[in-house]
Amino acid sequence: MGGMPSVLPDGEPVPVDGALPASALDRAGDRPLAFYLHVPYCATRCGYCDFNTYTATELRGSGGVLASRDNYADTLSDEIRLARKVLGDDPRQVRTVFVGGGTPTLLDAGDLVRMLDAVREEFGLADDAEITTEANPESVSPEYLAQLRAGGFNRISFGMQSARQHVLKVLDRTHTPGRPEACVAEARAAGFDHVNLDLIYGTPGESDDDWRASLEAAVGAGPDHVSAYALIVEEGTQLARRIRRGEVPMTDDDVHADRYLIADSVLGQAGYDWYEVSNWATSDAGRCLHNELYWRGADWWGAGPGAHSHVGGVRWWNVKHPGAYAAALAEGRSPGAGREVLSEEDRRVERILLELRMREGVPLSLLRPAGRKAADRALGDGLLETAPYGEGQAVLTLRGRLLADAVVRDLVD
Repeated sequence: MGGMPSVLPDGEPVPVDGALPASALDRAGDRPLAFYLHVPYCATRCGYCDFNTYTATELRGSGGVLASRDNYADTLSDEIRLARKVLGDDPRQVRTVFVGGGTPTLLDAGDLVRMLDAVREEFGLADDAEITTEANPESVSPEYLAQLRAGGFNRISFGMQSARQHVLKVLDRTHTPGRPEACVAEARAAGFDHVNLDLIYGTPGESDDDWRASLEAAVGAGPDHVSAYALIVEEGTQLARRIRRGEVPMTDDDVHADRYLIADSVLGQAGYDWYEVSNWATSDAGRCLHNELYWRGADWWGAGPGAHSHVGGVRWWNVKHPGAYAAALAEGRSPGAGREVLSEEDRRVERILLELRMREGVPLSLLRPAGRKAADRALGDGLLETAPYGEGQAVLTLRGRLLADAVVRDLVD
């Protein structure tokens, strides 16, 4: 959950004041509004990570005082105030806030609360707003978590990745096995009702038994949400270079499929239901509403270097570097690097791409004739559920989830 890619797309220029086309704000009150707040700092760079993040060493001399962690909360709050100007008299209160990174918890808890306070002051928060932060297990304490909870955060996501030390070492993760599970108990004690653990499967050198042990450790900790993602080896990362040099083996797709089946079995037996291909929760209340708003095409403002936003069919993204980001805001300019206005066809395709991955599926009415024929074939091949199909929804079966990307491509085409 969270994380901004390190490579930005091309696009048309963003106006200096960040102004949106009038069409983007038309009937805005009918759509939920969310905020993503990106914290681009990490203590060390994990070997598999391709997100727009920076260590202190990487920033030294390239960002100056503007890129400092010490004043980052103030800088990001400037963008939240810019959002208020751009969205004008928008009456909506914010439904979800998600602080991601990077490692947000490298900042003082008070800084994260001040960023949230800026959203609250400029827009207001819905009474039942979901307020989440990502956290590194080694960068929080019971006192830190208590500060977050007192400041309004009610959901937290810990990066666990694995319970096996040798797997964590390949991923360059710095926490020790057992620490994420302890964090769940500390978060519960601080008053967090909703806690997520993030897991990664398919790491080179990981066995089925390693993966099963990680799942069982996660379940045993008692979070109400678990995310499990297949490791994707991105070009340009340290892990990609190690694989290319033959230092560690590449994991193939068949292994990923086997690990996914193990995850669904272990989590299902423990009372977790899938609601998106990579996400399981013990109840509807435990689902990540923020991500659901993304997947359903709601409006969100992404604040921070490299962060992406979407409002009313207009998508834009900020400059990547923290120094350039801070400089733009200090000069009263939008930090936007580029944007695109989505066509109705773009939005139709994106709905299929995203909603098919969800438990509720996607309406068959969105499909073109060729896509409907592909859906009929997928139904016959056991990739779509029969009962929902009869009610006009394409919903993936377990086998369909294993082949989700291929099913989506067929339905879109």
